[in-house]
Amino acid sequence: MNPEPRRAVFLDRDGTINEEVGFLRDPAQVRLIPGAAQAIVRLRAAGLAVVVVSNQSGLARGIFSHAELAAVQAELERQLSLAGAILDGVFFCPHHPEGTVEGLGQVCACRKPEPGLIQEAAGKLTLSLAGSFMVGDSRRDVACGNALGLTSILVHSGHPPAPAASPAEEPALVASDLAAAAEWILGRLAGEDGVR
Repeated sequence: MNPEPRRAVFLDRDGTINEEVGFLRDPAQVRLIPGAAQAIVRLRAAGLAVVVVSNQSGLARGIFSHAELAAVQAELERQLSLAGAILDGVFFCPHHPEGTVEGLGQVCACRKPEPGLIQEAAGKLTLSLAGSFMVGDSRRDVACGNALGLTSILVHSGHPPAPAASPAEEPALVASDLAAAAEWILGRLAGEDGVR
């Protein structure tokens, strides 16, 4: 019997969960944004899947390797686990149109704002996009979520967000950080007459 699709919160990584340092390649540079781990714990406790969807063009640009990316991600998840926070999935786009690494320098369907990463995650993890959320620190994140009908939240904990270039880049909420975004999401869920 197939499991019932779960709703999810899709999260950008750099600038949303951990501090933005620009092409993060060293595990020693991984620092959680205050309140991020606790936000993930609360979202999962409410029955939501929490899934990272992240552009990592440093792979295509040759700035870091798959092994370095894996080491950074392992350190991030180690730090999260210390607070009891678990990610339900992690999906990266390794491409960039100007990439110099063979096979990765291309236009793709998974680099946000394209919706491919979320679609892949939803398929692999049996997630319902209806009633799900996208949280990130860039207009790309907002546009990606909006393209699939998610409720998109823009946080100010990473790069200063650029002005919206179109209505597709307008979020449902602008929040200071993931903790504030989670508080708002949980409030929305509480108002749904018991539907989670």
